[in-house]
Amino acid sequence: MAEQEEELSTTPTETIAPSLPPTRVKKIMKLDKEINKVNSEALFLISCCTDLFLEFLAEESARVAIQKKRKTVNLEHLRVAVKRHRPTSDFLLESLPVASEPVVDRPKMAERSRARTAEKPVPAGTRRIDDFFRKDS
Repeated sequence: MAEQEEELSTTPTETIAPSLPPTRVKKIMKLDKEINKVNSEALFLISCCTDLFLEFLAEESARVAIQKKRKTVNLEHLRVAVKRHRPTSDFLLESLPVASEPVVDRPKMAERSRARTAEKPVPAGTRRIDDFFRKDS
């Protein structure tokens, strides 16, 4: 029993520091009209809980992105992660924006620039830059 007490006293204590700026968290908390003063312990706990929650959301969104064989997490992955976790989806799903539908008929930038230059008439005695780089067959 004495050995266990020595082990507990010799182990280094880990300090926990939230990554969110406390002043910003305090301002957000005070947006609620019912909150007038914010205790330092409450501020610390809210900051730590927010860190853990954001870490959880990031990990779950990354899992969804990996399952869909993507390297970048996007809004769709975040929405799926929130839907899968019932307690989170109850309050957060309504706040997330809906992913926009991909536009199929939208021409690419290069095609648009070619179409624009094809419409303009070329002055007499000149030629287009595209003609300069085109290979003659």
